[in-house]
Amino acid sequence: MVPDLSIVVLSWNTADLLHACLRSLQADSSALTREIIVVDNASADRSADMVAERFPAAKLIRNPANLLYSEGNNIGARAASGRFLCLLNSDTEVSPGALDQLVGYLQQHSDCGMVGPKLVNPDGSVQTGCRRFPTLAEAFWAWGWLRRTGPGRRAEARARMQDFDHLTSRDVEQPLGACMMLHREEFLRLGGLDPVLSLFYNDVDLCLQLAHRGRRVHYLASAVVMHHHGASTKKRVEEFGSPLWNSNRIAFYRKHHGWLAALAVRGMLLLSLVCMFFRILLGRRSWAEKREVLGRFRTFASRSLRGGRS
Repeated sequence: MVPDLSIVVLSWNTADLLHACLRSLQADSSALTREIIVVDNASADRSADMVAERFPAAKLIRNPANLLYSEGNNIGARAASGRFLCLLNSDTEVSPGALDQLVGYLQQHSDCGMVGPKLVNPDGSVQTGCRRFPTLAEAFWAWGWLRRTGPGRRAEARARMQDFDHLTSRDVEQPLGACMMLHREEFLRLGGLDPVLSLFYNDVDLCLQLAHRGRRVHYLASAVVMHHHGASTKKRVEEFGSPLWNSNRIAFYRKHHGWLAALAVRGMLLLSLVCMFFRILLGRRSWAEKREVLGRFRTFASRSLRGGRS
């Protein structure tokens, strides 16, 4: 029988969080027929074995290597068969009825392409995760000391929707990608998540593609999902930031704003890296410590500029 909903949970070395996520899904009684697909990105913490042993009803896909977020979720979506598709981070726990509410909204509003829930922290406080689409102005003001200027703070406040308390439902440009509910066929027709945007900006790109098709994206405050904020990606963030974030950011601007915009964003990155270099060089560390830090910085800068991967 074809299920109503396919839930794809991608995991990389998040065994404990994944267990809590799957347990919350198991405890969520639903009127919908559902399938759970766990995609393991070659975890080294026995995540996949834990799923096989404790959640045998879940469909388990073991990737031979860490294919990162976009391709990992695409593999899960291609293996799914439900009418609706939920891309759910492994660092979430769903509240009873939350996923049914998201599906119900899509069923009742044919012009809506995606709906996201209200995300809360473990202490119950609300995460203000909705965003506006990135602009060229935001790209300019996002780097280094410029973020601390008046225009920089205003650009960040606009991007982060600090004018919205996230307590009521409304259409948004982009909800946080920790939980995204879509029509599976539409997701596949769009090509899934762009693998070039391997870890970051893929959810922004997906929402932008829906907007270009005239499809609404909605934030449903009554559906609540607990999110251990950033736990599923923080392993990728390094001392100076994430090389993949930098390279994916450039790729996003190239895709949606053209090569000149991408060159401008790359130029701002280069300027930021130069400033970072001199802060290290002129800092109060010993020369031995500076040499060690500069070695790591060189690797970070190189990976940021050539694509983010080793």
